[in-house]
Amino acid sequence: MAGDARSGWPQTARCDGATALYHQLDFVTDTELLYATDAYVRAFDAHVVELTFEGGVILDRTAFYPTGGGQPHDLGTLSWDGRSSSVVEVRKNGSLVVHRLEGDSPAVDSVVHGEIDWPRRYALMRHHTALHSMSGVIYELYGATVTGGQMYPDRARMDFLLPDLSQDRLKTIEERTNELLGQGHPVSIRFLPRSEAFQIPDLIRTKVNLIPEGVTEIRVVKIEGIDQQADGGTHVANTREVGQIHITGSENKGKGNKRLEIVLL
Repeated sequence: MAGDARSGWPQTARCDGATALYHQLDFVTDTELLYATDAYVRAFDAHVVELTFEGGVILDRTAFYPTGGGQPHDLGTLSWDGRSSSVVEVRKNGSLVVHRLEGDSPAVDSVVHGEIDWPRRYALMRHHTALHSMSGVIYELYGATVTGGQMYPDRARMDFLLPDLSQDRLKTIEERTNELLGQGHPVSIRFLPRSEAFQIPDLIRTKVNLIPEGVTEIRVVKIEGIDQQADGGTHVANTREVGQIHITGSENKGKGNKRLEIVLL
């Protein structure tokens, strides 16, 4: 775990105590990821188990999603003992989630109350499920794999290995995706052993399998009848919550890659 903590944000200060902190993190229990099993958790209580030298807060459990997989980190607040600070960045360091605050940080062993910026998170959930649904449609129609993606609260984009993307195809993709979204397909989450998960046909829809070999349990997001992928992000419970998509543009990204940009209606 200490090796993971050395890479990525937040970096600890370069001082004699840095090594001690890394050894200390070796004994910090993995952060329980509340968002991974229930994306609708808006508020939670937790204990502070460690602080980084920059004041980053590590909790025993969190509903704050850390940046990853094209989904931005959550925003919100942590409150304790009549005080409150804004959560302005959330990052994953190995099996730990570190929250960067604007303002004071709570002391180790403090009990804190976390609240997610729910309108922002819910918008990201809707866009994430929209991208997965559109990905399922494009894979079904054209066998195209995903080469990249990014979502925002007000829009999203996804790149596909799809050399031919005519206006007729764009129209077909949008209409078919909206048809399926409106049918109200349930979205479910399950955790499977790696060996079992990889028996699912087409589980990996990206051009390259990005799941490290050391990951033994795979989180699978299934949109019934539309899409099934290994994924770590947050989604809505039913496609009706997404609404409808509108493809606002397409762009040639080279070497057969096409980018589609969408907004939700």
